[in-house]
Amino acid sequence: MTERHEQVSEPDTDFDRLIAEARQCHRCPLWQQARQMVFGEGPLDAETMLVGEAPGDREDVLGHPFVGPAGHLLDRALQDVGLDRKGLYLTNAVKHFKFEPRGKRRIHQSPVASEIKACNVWLEAELALVKPKVIVALGSVAARGLTGHVVRIGASRGRPLPFGETSLLVTTHPSAILRMEEPEKSENYALFLEDLRLIPALIAHDSS
Repeated sequence: MTERHEQVSEPDTDFDRLIAEARQCHRCPLWQQARQMVFGEGPLDAETMLVGEAPGDREDVLGHPFVGPAGHLLDRALQDVGLDRKGLYLTNAVKHFKFEPRGKRRIHQSPVASEIKACNVWLEAELALVKPKVIVALGSVAARGLTGHVVRIGASRGRPLPFGETSLLVTTHPSAILRMEEPEKSENYALFLEDLRLIPALIAHDSS
């Protein structure tokens, strides 16, 4: 089936119309297999935006970001550091689920550079609309979607990176932690919490 890039113009700044337009997006082939586009959710005046990689199987089925196993781990981490998910804006760098069918299962596949770039127009529109004080990139795909280049998580985590007038934190994606074995899993979960604990101080700094 032919991609219909011409049907998607620059997105509207109004959130409802932005979502409606995004749901018609054919900027890359991922829409052909996914059930639906999974757009970001949260307060439009949120001070913190969390950006993940792409929807997983549960997100594709339910139509909401971070509602699968990785989302449950994220919820646990937010609770552990005293952050309320309801006050955050959560989204993904890529809005359609990419997968490989294996029998009745759909196995997650990481988006490639062209898919990240094609979806960037929607991420930029969300950033312009929400105007967060702190952006948290969950994983390398999210970091690439935000910065436009490859970012090494280990070398970048734990300190804010320059990103216009906004603080950018880079950390591990919860799904990566889930795939680890002990004791690596516990060690990386602890590092993940350390990264999330930086958020309030960065917000306070940006507000001063």
